[in-house]
Amino acid sequence: MTEQVKDTPAKPHNSHWGVFSGQWIGGKLVIKPHPNDPDPNPILQNFPEALSHKARIAKPMVRRGWLENGPGKDARRGRDEFVEMEWDEVQDLLAAELKRVQDKHGAKAVFGGSYGWSSAGRFHHAQSQLHRFLNAALGGYVRSINSYSAGASMVILPHILGNYDDVSRRNVAWADIVDYTDVILAFGGMNTKNSRVAAGGISRHTEHGDMIAASRRGCELVLIGPLKTDLPDEVNNEWVQIRPGTDTAMMLALAHTIVMDDAHDRAFLASHCHGWETFEDYLMGRSDSQPKNADWASDITGLSAETMRAIARRLPGKRVLVTVAHSLQRAEHGEQPVWMASVLAALLGQHGLPGGGFSYALGSIANYGRRHNAVPIAALNQLKNNVSDYIPVARISDMLLNPGQPFDYNGERLTYPDIKLVYWAGGNPFHHHQDLARLRRAFAEVDTLVVHEIGWTATAKHADIVLPCTMTLEREDIGGAPTDPLLVAMHRLAVPFGEARDDYTIFSGLAERMGCAEAFTEGRSTEQWLRFLYQSTQDGLAGLGLEAPDFDTFWERGEMMLPQLPHDGGTVRAFRDDPAGKPLPTHSGKIEIASDRIAGFGYADCPGHPAWLPPVDVVTPATPLQLVANQPASRLHSQFDFGGHSLAEKRRGREVARMHPLDAAARGLADGDIARLFNSRGACLAAIAVTEDVMQGVIQLPTGAWYDPQDAHEDNPLCVHGNPNVLTRDVGTSSLAQGCCGQLTTVEVEKFTGNLPPIQAFDPPVAVKRTPPRLEATE
Repeated sequence: MTEQVKDTPAKPHNSHWGVFSGQWIGGKLVIKPHPNDPDPNPILQNFPEALSHKARIAKPMVRRGWLENGPGKDARRGRDEFVEMEWDEVQDLLAAELKRVQDKHGAKAVFGGSYGWSSAGRFHHAQSQLHRFLNAALGGYVRSINSYSAGASMVILPHILGNYDDVSRRNVAWADIVDYTDVILAFGGMNTKNSRVAAGGISRHTEHGDMIAASRRGCELVLIGPLKTDLPDEVNNEWVQIRPGTDTAMMLALAHTIVMDDAHDRAFLASHCHGWETFEDYLMGRSDSQPKNADWASDITGLSAETMRAIARRLPGKRVLVTVAHSLQRAEHGEQPVWMASVLAALLGQHGLPGGGFSYALGSIANYGRRHNAVPIAALNQLKNNVSDYIPVARISDMLLNPGQPFDYNGERLTYPDIKLVYWAGGNPFHHHQDLARLRRAFAEVDTLVVHEIGWTATAKHADIVLPCTMTLEREDIGGAPTDPLLVAMHRLAVPFGEARDDYTIFSGLAERMGCAEAFTEGRSTEQWLRFLYQSTQDGLAGLGLEAPDFDTFWERGEMMLPQLPHDGGTVRAFRDDPAGKPLPTHSGKIEIASDRIAGFGYADCPGHPAWLPPVDVVTPATPLQLVANQPASRLHSQFDFGGHSLAEKRRGREVARMHPLDAAARGLADGDIARLFNSRGACLAAIAVTEDVMQGVIQLPTGAWYDPQDAHEDNPLCVHGNPNVLTRDVGTSSLAQGCCGQLTTVEVEKFTGNLPPIQAFDPPVAVKRTPPRLEATE
């Protein structure tokens, strides 16, 4: 167990949710945010109680059925007992299984999972460690591409504007918004609980203050979405309550009004855009006899036509920024609101202007809207993957349930590989993925599931081999992000829990058994790797003629400020200023209002221009409420759900669902009641919070509560803890992107009147002794 008996001085560390220091005082770990952070993230307070929580994994464990019967399909995953093993024995077993799969099926039968925000450290990054190991040991693995957060946008944006990272990270800066922006149309809002996190860490949370500063200057922030809390109270003066999933229809109505008023920027459309005429025929109804006007959109969005026309007429002649949150594209046809938002900005001639135009996911992640560093921060090289097979990240159940079957993706016809072994480190698919009953069936199809974990997540409980790994406070690393100027020496703050080992140590032991130790480690210890990775930053500083302290000096100081580049608006501003000399990296070299390439794919669910495509998942008498399954405020995804801050935000130990007073009253629900949310896919329990901050007809339940099935032996058990992904649909956004649709679904809600089942999400399995193998009868 993790114990600290002596007081210690404060030591620096870094996380995805902030830079901080940790100090042991009186046997307790005290976490303090960085003193220069103007708006620290309270998620930091999940750390102290998480260190030695009962959910931590203390020893290597192997599922009893796998140990006794060998690898193979097994529906008992998630329902079986576990056997404790020693490290040498379990690593021998795992190395032998990896060799068996490689020899019999090849590396293309191994899926390297590890999707997720495993660590802010550049070396102890589980995904990089796993992929490097699989490339060194097997020559490759089947990989996933894109993300659950931005699955649709990462595919559509390169078609219409250019490189995803450039468009999302370099296009619009918060400093320009503070100085120049007149109106922000915030589709899906800009909730600071989301912008409190950043891959690689964040030293100063400034988004809240920037929104307040812009508002005080006179910028109008218009929140368009079902949740009032998706903009800070200080700037939330206009809440447009739109039905979830209908933003594209509203954008079309705004565009139609602007065109009918002849207020669109014809010159910009002609000089910088491709496909306007094709889209205009659709917008005005010439191609389908249905003008996309405000009266048409009113029935879809639930907004009055007058409201939409009034918003549209406030925009021409002003510096307008159209933002789209991640949430909008995590739904059926999620490509469409992203595309249409770009078109709306183009209509107004705003692309590339300081503080104007289109910004994807601004306010969703703290990396966005910031300046970039002028020197590199190195990451661990993952080596070469010789396996070409891949899947869009949200299609894992499809892959495991349908090996050899074809699927569409971004103009290609691909085939799902036949996976025998899944290796996961640094992620929890029972958080990220949808339709968890289907995911359970999918994991039952593989021969072996291997998981590195700090705690007994549902993923670990479904695994065959569970290897306990250290959490970030138990390691030394270097923390930093390309958009944050503070490089942090991440000092170890606690001893490892139980027999936990870091991923590098685990993989080094496996690499030795697999005969690839030199390829994986290159002969370096952890400290030597940190020195090696730091060298690129030191060299970059020296190349600019700046102070370039050696590693020992940096480590003793604990942090170092890095120089940053001025914000230049990226490729979009360069294109605006010189459309002929600096074309966009799109098919036409321009902003694609209509795409000939996408039209050529022939996808009915993603035509060649943005369009309103009615969803399949609609409210019915059986499921009359729309569920919004958004990101939590008390943790990052499902990380440290057992931490002190996360637990304090629950009610009666369960996740909290918010709903409108009229919806609650119609079901006999009061604030604090426990309710059952259900549909044809599953059901879960949640505590009810009654509030007018949620529009009528909507219930909001955040993701991240650890999956806790009441009876693991049932095919579709009740989750007693409040995981909304027992309810969400496991389908792709479209044939183009195959992103996840986890943001929205439909449900009914009723008061739970039975005896409340206990919450066992954080309980470790009871270790059992191994049953001796059966002896074959002899004659």
